[in-house]
Amino acid sequence: AAAAALGLLPLGKTQSPESLLDIAARKVAEKWPFQRVEERFERIPEPVQRRIVYWSFPRSEREICMYSSFNTGAEDPAVGPGGAA
Repeated sequence: AAAAALGLLPLGKTQSPESLLDIAARKVAEKWPFQRVEERFERIPEPVQRRIVYWSFPRSEREICMYSSFNTGAEDPAVGPGGAA
């Protein structure tokens, strides 16, 4: 309430700190692919797995487009004319 009164936050909006789980999961996702995490550790609690997977996905539209594009500019040699293999 004091922060809103000082004009630091919009009225009616409060901000809560990020959970330790989210901070840790985000840092893990920034450094290692989820597959490596799964291979390295025998037992990862499901809530931790979900948060790491959540933070593993790109956030910006530009990154989503970049990572979702499988077109490398070269045609697949296994696919013949008309798309038949």
